[in-house]
Amino acid sequence: MKFTWGRIPLYVIATILFGLKTYIVYRFMFSIELENVMQEFILLINPFVSAFLIFAISVWFKKQSRQMKFIRYTALIGTIIVFANLVFYRSYTDFITLPQLFQGSNAADLSTSVLTLIKPYDILWFIDVVFIWYLSRKKQDTFETRYSRKGKIFALAMSFVLLAGNFFLAELERPQLFSRAFDREYLVKNIGLFNYHIYDLVLHSKVKSQRVFADGNEIPVIRNYIDENIRSDEKSELFGVAEGKNVIFISAESIQSFVINNEVNGQEITPFLNSLMDDEDTYYFENFYHQTEQGKTSDSEFLVENSLYPLSRGAVFFTHGQNEYNATPEILHEHDYFSAVFHANNKSFWNRDQMYENINYDYFYDIESYEVTDENSVGWGLKDKEYFEQSIKYLQSIEQPFYTKFITLTNHFPFELDEEDKTIEPYDSNSNTLNNFFPTVRYTDEAIEQFFNQLKDAGLYEDSIIIIMGDHYGISANHNKAMSQYLDKDEITPYDHVQLQRVPFYIHIPGHGKGEVKSEIAGQIDVKPTLLHMLGIETDNDIYFGNDLFHDDRKGFVALRNGDFISDDYIYTSDICYDRQSGEPLEADESGLDNESATNACHPTMEKVEKELSLSDNIVYGDLFRFIDFDEK
Repeated sequence: MKFTWGRIPLYVIATILFGLKTYIVYRFMFSIELENVMQEFILLINPFVSAFLIFAISVWFKKQSRQMKFIRYTALIGTIIVFANLVFYRSYTDFITLPQLFQGSNAADLSTSVLTLIKPYDILWFIDVVFIWYLSRKKQDTFETRYSRKGKIFALAMSFVLLAGNFFLAELERPQLFSRAFDREYLVKNIGLFNYHIYDLVLHSKVKSQRVFADGNEIPVIRNYIDENIRSDEKSELFGVAEGKNVIFISAESIQSFVINNEVNGQEITPFLNSLMDDEDTYYFENFYHQTEQGKTSDSEFLVENSLYPLSRGAVFFTHGQNEYNATPEILHEHDYFSAVFHANNKSFWNRDQMYENINYDYFYDIESYEVTDENSVGWGLKDKEYFEQSIKYLQSIEQPFYTKFITLTNHFPFELDEEDKTIEPYDSNSNTLNNFFPTVRYTDEAIEQFFNQLKDAGLYEDSIIIIMGDHYGISANHNKAMSQYLDKDEITPYDHVQLQRVPFYIHIPGHGKGEVKSEIAGQIDVKPTLLHMLGIETDNDIYFGNDLFHDDRKGFVALRNGDFISDDYIYTSDICYDRQSGEPLEADESGLDNESATNACHPTMEKVEKELSLSDNIVYGDLFRFIDFDEK
C-alpha cells in the first residue's frame, strides 16, 4: 500500500517531531538530574504532552491555510523558545523567567558572551521546523483539514487528559511541586518547559498584584521572626572596631573559593589572596557562600546592601528597583559617610543608575568616568589593573569617611585575556571556559594586590578597612566533567556542587593584629549586619536576615535561593540530606538510623529556610518598607 501523508494529521506529525526534539534537548543538553524510572518517564512524556496541547489547537481553524500557518509558526516560535533557554542554560544552568525578558538593556553587553554559547550544531534544532514548513506549504493538500465536531472535541479532550495525567504523575513524584517551586529544574523536569513558562507567567501576574494589596500587616510577623531567630541582644567582640574608618568593598567578579590556596600547572592561582589569609590584620571566611540567583552580580549587591534575599525569578535591581529599602548607603549617610560605586560599565546595566540613586549612593563612577580604549580593555571592558589605576584619583578626591564599592570586570565569562596579560598558562581540559578561568583569576589577583599598594601610596590604607568578596560562581555545572578532572574527583556530586558555591570573603583591618581564618558557615546575607556593627552602628530597628559574623549566637544555616541550605551539620540539596563534614548522604545504616530519619534530619532547617525566603519575598513583592519609618526609635 502506498503511504500518503494524509493518513496522519499534520498536527500529529508536528507533535511527534517537536516533542522528540524537545526531549533530546531535555535529556542530553540540560543537566537535569534523574533519580528513578518515574522521573525518566515523566521527562519523556511531558514534551509530547505540551506539543500536542498546542498543535491540536489548529483543528479549530476552519480554513486550511490558517491551520497550516498556525502549525508552522507555532513550530518556529516553540523552537526559538527552546533554543533561547538552551543558550541561557549553557551559561547559567537555569531557565529563562519572564522578568528577565524585560532586562533587554543588558543585551549589548551580553552579545560577546552569547556568541560563545552558540554551537555550530545548533542549526540541527531547526530541521524539524524546515520539514514542517515544507509539508505545510508544498504538501498541504494531502492532509485532512476538515474535522468533524466530534474530532475537534476529541482532540481538545485528549489534550486535557494528557495534561492532567502529566500533572498527576508530577505531583505524585514531587508533592507540593507548585507551592514549593524554588527550583525551576523541578518544574521543567516534571511539567515541561512550556508549561513552566505558563506557570511563570501566572506567578509573575500574581506577584505584580501583591504590592497593590499589601498594607503592612505582615511587618509584625517579620519582626517577630527576626527577633526570635536572628537578632541578638549582645554585641559581637568586634563591634565598633572600625568606627569612623573608610570602607573599601571589592566585589571580585566570578571568583570562587576553590582557587584559593590552590595551583594550576604547578603555579599558585591567587598568590596575593593566599598571602592575605596569613596576614594578622585579615579575617578570612573559608565557608562563605554566595546566595545569588538570576541577577548574579546585581543579586550579590542586593544581598550585601540590604541583607534581604534576591528573588527566585529575575533581578531585584530590575523588577523592584523603585521599592523602598533601608540599605547600607542610606544608613551610613545618616552617620556622615559619603558613598560611591566604581564600575567601568554602562550605568544602566542591571538598572544600576536607578537602583543606586534609590538606595542613596552619593555618586556612581560609571564608564563615562574612565578612559577606555581597545588597548586597555578586553572581554567585558576595562582591564582590572587599568580600572584600579584610573579609580585611585577619584578615591583620593572624595570626602572622608567614605563607603565605596569597586566591581571588577576582567574575570567575567567567557574569560578572555590578552596574551601579554597572562602570567600563568590555561588549564588543559575539555572545557575552554574552565581552562581560561585560571589566567583571568590570576590577573584579578594581581590587580587587587596593585590596588592595595596604590592605597598605601595615596595615604588611604591605614584609615580604611578593605573587604574582598567573590560575587557569584564563575564555573557553572555545565563544566562538571572538567571540574572533576581539576579537583581529581570521579564526579561532581550535588554535595560537591553546593560546596563549589563558596566564594572568598576577606575583611582586612590595617593595624588590627588579630586576624584569623574562620570556619563557621557564612553567606552574603551576613555582610550588612557585620559591616554596620564593625562601624559601631546599632541595628535594633532594622529588618535583616543575616547575622554578625563575629557573633557566637547565630541562626546556624545559610539558605540558597533555590531552597537548598548549608547548616552547621548538614547540606541539603537535590532532595538529599548530606553530612556536611563527610559529604556522605544520610541513609539507613547498621546503627539503626532508617531512611525516613535520615531525611528528617534536614526537615527542621528546611522549614526555617522556606519561612525565611518567603518572608523576604513578601518584603520585596509587597514593597513593605514603605510602611516603616526606620528613623523612629
